[in-house]
Amino acid sequence: MKYAVAIDIGGTNTRVALIDENYYICQRIQFPTDTENPYVTMNQIQEAIYSFEKDIIGVGISCPGPLDLMVGKILTTPNLHGKWHGFYVSKELENLIHKPVYLENDANLAALAEAVIGEGKDSNIVQYLTVSTGLGAGLVINKEVFQGAHGFANEVANTCLWNNGPSHGSIYPGGIEAICSGTAIEQRAKQAGLTVAHAGEVNDLALQGNKDAKEIMDDAKVYLANYIAGLQAFVDPEIIILGGSVALKIPGFVEEVENLVKEKVYSVMVPLVKVRKSTLSEDSGLLGAACLAFSKA
Repeated sequence: MKYAVAIDIGGTNTRVALIDENYYICQRIQFPTDTENPYVTMNQIQEAIYSFEKDIIGVGISCPGPLDLMVGKILTTPNLHGKWHGFYVSKELENLIHKPVYLENDANLAALAEAVIGEGKDSNIVQYLTVSTGLGAGLVINKEVFQGAHGFANEVANTCLWNNGPSHGSIYPGGIEAICSGTAIEQRAKQAGLTVAHAGEVNDLALQGNKDAKEIMDDAKVYLANYIAGLQAFVDPEIIILGGSVALKIPGFVEEVENLVKEKVYSVMVPLVKVRKSTLSEDSGLLGAACLAFSKA
């Protein structure tokens, strides 16, 4: 049996998992990420890997972008700070464990997991979008992540769809993440005077007839459908998979978006539009990291 280690570096926690070639998670360790000093986290990762006591073929790392995938470097990832920015994470970990290490964007790895073992396993061209705290994407062609010329393919959050539209953090006003992400939905609702804790509660108010909540939810669905219709035209994927809490936890969200997409493409393309929910758990990033390690070994 062959084994790989998958690592998910998040702004709150870091998860390290031992995964076998059948994509079974054999062991996992989780600990808080030191968001200022990467060397603290690297040492904890090294300890976790050694505790597994297995010979591994390599390591895949999932991390939010933007990243320099060509050299394995973290750039200006918003939920990691200090010395993380400009940190050569692949090289530093390789020096500690003496095994090959591969870095990828977290959404790209979720896409890879979907394409290899998830809802898109029977498809050659798989487009993935995660609609959650933020909005990310990944494109997988023939079981390989499409990175683009500089590694920034599918860094979609800043894509402007709405001139002078809503703003959200560092996202360009009217960017897709500022309209469709769970955080943006919640923020817009609070700005409208609604008392909500998350996007699901905004949706509940919309279903109860609240005009402001309904407008916010409609905007999220319509603009996401606009973007997906564009992807359908540009990429012509066999399947588009939606993951993340907004897509998976709000009843009917994915189905409504699919129907809206079908209204926005050429009639000959309508039968080809296939928007589906992710069937993988919150471990999709870890599983994708394992897919990456096994594919590169």
